[in-house]
Amino acid sequence: MIISIIILFIIILLYFGVKISLIYDKKGPELEGCLQISILRKIKVFSKDFLSSQPNKTEDKKDEEEKEEEESEEDKKDDKKELFKLAKPCFSHFKTFLISAMKCIRVEKLENHLIFGMDSYVETAKYIGYIWSLMIIVNSSHKNAKLSAQPSFNGSILDGNGDNELEINILKLIPPVIRLVLKKEVRTLIKGAIK
Repeated sequence: MIISIIILFIIILLYFGVKISLIYDKKGPELEGCLQISILRKIKVFSKDFLSSQPNKTEDKKDEEEKEEEESEEDKKDDKKELFKLAKPCFSHFKTFLISAMKCIRVEKLENHLIFGMDSYVETAKYIGYIWSLMIIVNSSHKNAKLSAQPSFNGSILDGNGDNELEINILKLIPPVIRLVLKKEVRTLIKGAIK
């Protein structure tokens, strides 16, 4: 009897899903924002305010960190390029997943703006095209979605801001997630991102 009550409660919880509210603003190394997760649309189970910025550093520490950054910048560039190469064959799978997932998500507010750039103008233009195509799918799927992106040709950059409120029906979302993860290219991308 107790087990059946627990299972019923879990099914109800999965059906009503969770409400996620996220407000953020990222400029360079600074990130400000707030994340709240509620179950049954009203009960807040998680809340996190985040504020990150680099503290003032002494000159010696700055010099050491600049040397380390110069050494690691080439590694980061190679990592980004490798990750984008792995992501490229997954775009059709992500498109299918987004279409299915949007049916499981009730968008109350989805306003995001992305500033994206890479060191190469050609690479920036290529990948901003992919980003725009994904945004068109999301914007056309929901009237409350206002996603935008702009390219930056001033070096490698990934900044943005947003105000989001979503209600997710987890029970309906499970099958599209399983179908997405079963794709070989997506699993390869996940492994590459973890590495």
